Amino acid sequence: MERPIGYSPSNATTDTRVVSDPHPSRSPRADKRSLFERLVEFISPGVDSKNELIETLADAEQRELIEPESRLMLEGVIRMAGMSAGDVMVAAPRMDQLDIDAPYDELLALVIETGHSRFPVYERERENVIGILMAKDLLKLQRAPELNLRTLLRPAVFVPESKRLNELLRDFRSNRNHLAIVIDEFGNTAGLITIEDVLEEIVGEIEDEFDDKDGESGIYTLADGSQRVAGDAAIEAVNEVFGVALPSGEFDT
Repeated sequence: MERPIGYSPSNATTDTRVVSDPHPSRSPRADKRSLFERLVEFISPGVDSKNELIETLADAEQRELIEPESRLMLEGVIRMAGMSAGDVMVAAPRMDQLDIDAPYDELLALVIETGHSRFPVYERERENVIGILMAKDLLKLQRAPELNLRTLLRPAVFVPESKRLNELLRDFRSNRNHLAIVIDEFGNTAGLITIEDVLEEIVGEIEDEFDDKDGESGIYTLADGSQRVAGDAAIEAVNEVFGVALPSGEFDT
């Protein structure tokens, strides 16, 4: 019986041949991008920093690929990712708080004056926040004075100053909380932050019917640093902010 060339009894049972896949591109993990997509990536490999990404968005707006409002929102999202709760919080001295031992009439007057929907409640000293009171829950005391204000309090959420805004927004959405108390590295109350404060970093100033315009110019700074001027802003205020000399003879706004 003839044997194949190279055959030897010593390797008759141990000779193993490995055949490579002649079509490696058919692997399940193969790059499914089109040739055009890979060519574009080779020519323009993409941005390397947030500033380059923002410049790319500005270029896309100039080429009318995206709307100006979309560019502002996207830039706000990019900048927000690098900001923390301490950057946008309302500082502790400016917080509107309720004293748990204050009379009902005093509490109601403060709620009406400020127009907030949620209030941190403290006991003895402002640093000692014991819960959050919903303004609508305060009405329950009017109908049932025998109720204890403490029973109406909701748990306060505490976050460190270093908490990233994108993480905080995710927490607000998942926990259905719209307000958090910001604490510093020593555990003291540094301020408060709301979901509105976070969203304003994306879409710019959010106004509602409770916003008081007295003493304000009607000129707001948006997330990208540009200004938005209200239609009823005084011409004098516009001239002062922008350093221009618009005539204000027969016109006021």
